[in-house]
Amino acid sequence: MRAKLPHLLLLASTASLVGCASLKLQMVDRSVQRPSNIAVYFTVDTSRGDPVADLTPADFHIYEDSQPVSIFESKQTILQPEVAAAHYTLLLVDMSGSVVSSPDMDKVVAGAASFAQQVGRYQKLGIYAFDGSPRITQIVPFGGGDPQGTLRAFAGFQSKDPSTNLNGAVVEAIKILDHQMSQSTLPLRFGTLVVFTDGTDHAARVSRDALHAALGEVDFEVYAIAVGAEVNDQEIRAIGRNGTFTSKNSADIRRGFDEIGARIEGYSRRYYLLSYCSPARAGQHNVEIEAVKGAMRGRLGYDFKADGFGPNCDPNQKPAFNVHHPRTRPLPTPKGK
Repeated sequence: MRAKLPHLLLLASTASLVGCASLKLQMVDRSVQRPSNIAVYFTVDTSRGDPVADLTPADFHIYEDSQPVSIFESKQTILQPEVAAAHYTLLLVDMSGSVVSSPDMDKVVAGAASFAQQVGRYQKLGIYAFDGSPRITQIVPFGGGDPQGTLRAFAGFQSKDPSTNLNGAVVEAIKILDHQMSQSTLPLRFGTLVVFTDGTDHAARVSRDALHAALGEVDFEVYAIAVGAEVNDQEIRAIGRNGTFTSKNSADIRRGFDEIGARIEGYSRRYYLLSYCSPARAGQHNVEIEAVKGAMRGRLGYDFKADGFGPNCDPNQKPAFNVHHPRTRPLPTPKGK
């Protein structure tokens, strides 16, 4: 299932230290096409691993062969990532008997609605529910939800089995999210699975080993929110490979949704699609992109061929990214989290 980066160009990532702080730029993909278009999709984080959002074209400096490229000559701009990348999040919510029959049901639904508001602005969000049944149930289709719609959709959910098929539901959600990503016509595809539960698996439809095997094959991020007296921290950490929120106190349900939602929102906004017109017209060249935020700086660089380059470049032209690029998006782990 996992793919490897194509080694068509030499890719390198460097960070320039200023004092003790720096920015880390990480390449996702690059596009080089005529007449002289260069586009780079990358992430920006601090050296601590915190996402850096809201940078503007003026916050980036471009160098070709170590010489600065004029922002006026290059017409550099930041394109909307949606022209080349699709980001999907599947929120899987425990609606077993221990949830729907408890006084905490409203907290769970409110938490899911808050999550939808936070994440849905930046990703195509789909919401599914599970109980003890073999299959999970779609609550909101990908890209079709809003906070109020989420509340209404949950109000119509009818539990078929009061047990908890946590393991089986996660395996089913993995398949659905992977299928959704594979259907995208965009070359860059990224996924996130977020699981909420108030306890542990009781249905035993899928073994723990089978669950771990399925999680070991995914090429997207997985987070877990677990709030309840039955929560097993070790089991939840095994599911939430990229991050977890756990608590025995039901008063923390909303906080769990909000904390994981904020983390996904932050990582969504760390992506940049920078496009510019190269002044090169032939031969092999090296381009470096430098990001600047206050006293922090960081660079990434790679080589490209400018053979056949010419005038009349439009930096808003859709990039020609590799359609077989892997969908994974490695994330740093912020210190202290």
